[in-house]
Amino acid sequence: MKGKIVDFETVSAEDFGASLRGIGLNLLVRDVVALCTVLETVFDMKTHQVTRDFAIVTYGDQVFQLHADGTYGAHPLLGLLPESGVRGAGLEIRLYDTDPDIAAQKGEAAGMHLLQEPTDKPHGLRECYLLCENGYAWVPSRPK
Repeated sequence: MKGKIVDFETVSAEDFGASLRGIGLNLLVRDVVALCTVLETVFDMKTHQVTRDFAIVTYGDQVFQLHADGTYGAHPLLGLLPESGVRGAGLEIRLYDTDPDIAAQKGEAAGMHLLQEPTDKPHGLRECYLLCENGYAWVPSRPK
């Protein structure tokens, strides 16, 4: 699959897996469909092959996956997941092509928790912190 364009709407699981390169991000979530709706609404992400168990998500030319807890079966991480509360403590998912001021408004309207208002930071970015219901920190950022 190297060098081929992948159609995320129709690609098989086997071909999708074979196409992945570099660093991958896979988030375990309680409700795949609900998080897909939030990501589309707040960050203009595209979601593909969305089911209760799985989704492919694209942000620009980046791709990552969402999996529901039940898809992990005998996976070693499953036993580490909390029954309630946050899961993603310490993880920042940085979105460098998303306006933090717009995302903050959309995020709150979509039910995300605004952990930090849009702020100009000394490292040259304006950013905010939004927490989804799973506790992952989504950080939309733009150069000041």
